[in-house]
Amino acid sequence: MLRPRITPCLLVKNGGLVKTVNFSNPKYVGDPINAVKIFNEKEVDEIIVVDIDASVQQKEPDYMLIKNLAAECRMPLCYGGGIKTVEQVEEIISLGVEKVAISSAAISNPELIAKAAEVVGNQSIAVVMDVKKAGAREQYEIFIHNGKKGTGADPVDFAKTAEHLGAGELIINSIDCDGQMRGYDLHLARKVRGATNLPITILGGAGSLKDIATLIELFGTIGAAAGSLFVFKGSYRAVLINYPNRTEKDALVPHVSKAAV
Repeated sequence: MLRPRITPCLLVKNGGLVKTVNFSNPKYVGDPINAVKIFNEKEVDEIIVVDIDASVQQKEPDYMLIKNLAAECRMPLCYGGGIKTVEQVEEIISLGVEKVAISSAAISNPELIAKAAEVVGNQSIAVVMDVKKAGAREQYEIFIHNGKKGTGADPVDFAKTAEHLGAGELIINSIDCDGQMRGYDLHLARKVRGATNLPITILGGAGSLKDIATLIELFGTIGAAAGSLFVFKGSYRAVLINYPNRTEKDALVPHVSKAAV
């Protein structure tokens, strides 16, 4: 039986590891390679690394960084940032990355999902939706370019589109909850979970292992991703790479088969 995945998400800016709040005010917290080395020792399920500047600045993916990350990782690696073409997807996979996360380009050019999946396989394509409430009615909307540009796209509708086009996974990132450490947007998670059969990873807002446990209890076999939770410690947010040990993880997922999906 598939088990939930607990996944650190590392944000990279100018080659450094950073953390944001509501996609703004990136705070430098260290070196991403060093962080990966520590997470190796903690035996994490997988890791997501996203270059938050690449798409906004129209830059190519940082292939040297990707190569170094892939060489260091002893866990599955998902990489996103600056990916616009099938050729870039192929190059990244060739460097030893298991999954490529496509965000802005998937929204503006959905056919990229199908073309990339055809070349490298559905299991290697993760579609990222950065979502926040917008407009007078505060409807959920997908945003791109670090949450600065609205697309008018509804995440539920686009989840169905991504599945139809051949995505292997969805990563749902709440801009409103990013860095707040007050819990996931469970309403958003429920809406998207009900729209697709794809594996889903929920990101944005986790502040404790209890938040992860709640997500898993409600939705079962789902990915629980977090940034701040795994790089900060305590109310003063001292930088400390951390991750639940085996006993703590087992306590988080004791009754997955009974969870409501």
